[in-house]
Amino acid sequence: MSFVQHYEKNTTGRDFAVGDIHGCFSALQKVLDGIGFDPSADRLFSVGDLVDRGPESEMALDWIDEPWFHAVRGNHEDMAIRWPSGNMDASNYAANGGAWNVSNPRHAQLAFSCAFDALPVAIEVETEGGLIGIVRADCPFPTWRDFTVSLDDPNMSNKMRKAVFEAALWSRERIQDEDCSGVSDIRALIVGHTPLKNAAVLGNVHYIDTGGWFRDGHFTLIDLATLETLPPMPKKIEWEVA
Repeated sequence: MSFVQHYEKNTTGRDFAVGDIHGCFSALQKVLDGIGFDPSADRLFSVGDLVDRGPESEMALDWIDEPWFHAVRGNHEDMAIRWPSGNMDASNYAANGGAWNVSNPRHAQLAFSCAFDALPVAIEVETEGGLIGIVRADCPFPTWRDFTVSLDDPNMSNKMRKAVFEAALWSRERIQDEDCSGVSDIRALIVGHTPLKNAAVLGNVHYIDTGGWFRDGHFTLIDLATLETLPPMPKKIEWEVA
């Protein structure tokens, strides 16, 4: 399988990306209904973390099966992938919202593991304005092409591949350093992972996790054609963690 999925330009409808879902699919559906999302023409891309924390993690498999919904692998999907094989500590998993899956029967754990293991690490989408990249946490290379080539490089050592995957799924280095250098050869990179009060941008890296699963949070959608967010991004960006 390829760890990178490429999507051609949507010629019939709109393309959106959404921040972390964390088992709050009904709340997200209300947001989609509010913007008149048309599943026969529009597409929704996810920055990962479909499960854990919220009450509807089991719905993740139904959404993955929808032809209009496309997700990258998040760090919480990574934990669900590792859980059935014994490569995830139970107490740590439960503390991070995975108790729903810890208590699942074995066949259900395997079903989630298998489905999430089929998700790409990176998605790229063609738009009128140029290529958009989507990844869980960060692109750990200066250029998008270096990153995507490395993901599918059969000659990469297991140690190096593990390091690339870990950075892509877990890194907060760029946002912690407020690094505005951006990522070359793409129009924009869309990420989640770090919950903020409002969507924000560093260089051409857009952070859209605004804690939709929090009681006082909300889902942020970004229109891939215009890079405008719903709700709109504040004119003055404040790096306030949710």
